[in-house]
Amino acid sequence: MAGLTLGVAVLILVLSVLNGFDRELRTRILGTVPHALVEFERARTDFPAVMEQLRRAPGVIGVAPLNQGEGLLVANGQTVSTAILGVNPADERTVSIVPDHMVDGDFDRLNQARFQIVLGSGLAANLGVIPGDLVTLLIPEATLSLAGVTPRLKRLEVAGVFEVGAQLDNQLAFVGLEDAARLFKLGDGAAAVRLEFDNLFDAPEAIRPIAQAVSTELQIPIRYQDWTRTQGNLFEAIQLEKTLIALLLTLIIAVAAFNIVSTLVMVVTDKRADIAILKTIGLSPSAVMGVFIVQGTVVGVIGTLIGVALGVPLSLTITEILRLLETAFGFHLFNPSAYFISDLPSQLLWSDVLTVVAMSLMLSLLATLYPAYKASRIVPAEVLNHER
Repeated sequence: MAGLTLGVAVLILVLSVLNGFDRELRTRILGTVPHALVEFERARTDFPAVMEQLRRAPGVIGVAPLNQGEGLLVANGQTVSTAILGVNPADERTVSIVPDHMVDGDFDRLNQARFQIVLGSGLAANLGVIPGDLVTLLIPEATLSLAGVTPRLKRLEVAGVFEVGAQLDNQLAFVGLEDAARLFKLGDGAAAVRLEFDNLFDAPEAIRPIAQAVSTELQIPIRYQDWTRTQGNLFEAIQLEKTLIALLLTLIIAVAAFNIVSTLVMVVTDKRADIAILKTIGLSPSAVMGVFIVQGTVVGVIGTLIGVALGVPLSLTITEILRLLETAFGFHLFNPSAYFISDLPSQLLWSDVLTVVAMSLMLSLLATLYPAYKASRIVPAEVLNHER
């Protein structure tokens, strides 16, 4: 019973944690990076027409223009590399969670003044800056001048800091759409449009016909990509881990079920005389089997129910429990600079609980069949003669 309890509780907890990782990947990582991206050969000023066409595509719930590049940010003697995204704040709210996760400053300032920048919390901490401070952007593109070959530099004012609680806090910075076009010499307008789908799993299949339709109607060459090219391996790894860990933990329940087998076999051996007497006074072999099936099933049901009673509350509170432990002992299980999230997520799905319960009860029932059959095959005369 204790073995079943432990197996069921641990399996529910681990499946909930893996569900949490899956949810965080969707909401944090894929809430920040594009579900799909349509890129032009060069920046276009008629991108609003492209956006309107994309907005009417089935499954698309948001579109936003994008200019992007990479550079080095320098401040207070510190240098960090970062991806720079040029966005329109109003449109960005329809495709990204970043504007809703500002911890300081204002995301809309990117439109209110020139050469403003919004940093991830990790970048801001590494550079030691807060809103109102200045940072220097060094773009890895040499400029030939009378003084020789010099890198391109630009001073930017920090407009705000965002935090989504993921590794992207250390990798992303946002500037205005026009500022990015000028900084990276992309020309006027937008070089790409990012899309948000109501179901992110539709993006890999849906983006191709959508991009081809827009290219044909507007007579412009278009490249496209989806989130599986940048984050697909991570998502597949989580799905694979969930499957493998569930399989391994199922073996815990199987071992507990084997304990039921061994326990009932010992009971049958110990109660051979009692079984013989019951069969002598008229108890049928099927009734003898029923006795041991009921005994084993009761063990399975009680062990499973206690496991559920432990696993469900633990799954619902594991994030807070770990946070309290981290605060009390001064450690961090997940370093945001190394992992894509900063805490231990958990999402309890009742479908998982029902699956675990059904599997546990089924294994418990199967575990009773051999001992029950062995008990039903006892011959009363042989046993009673031996007892005499």
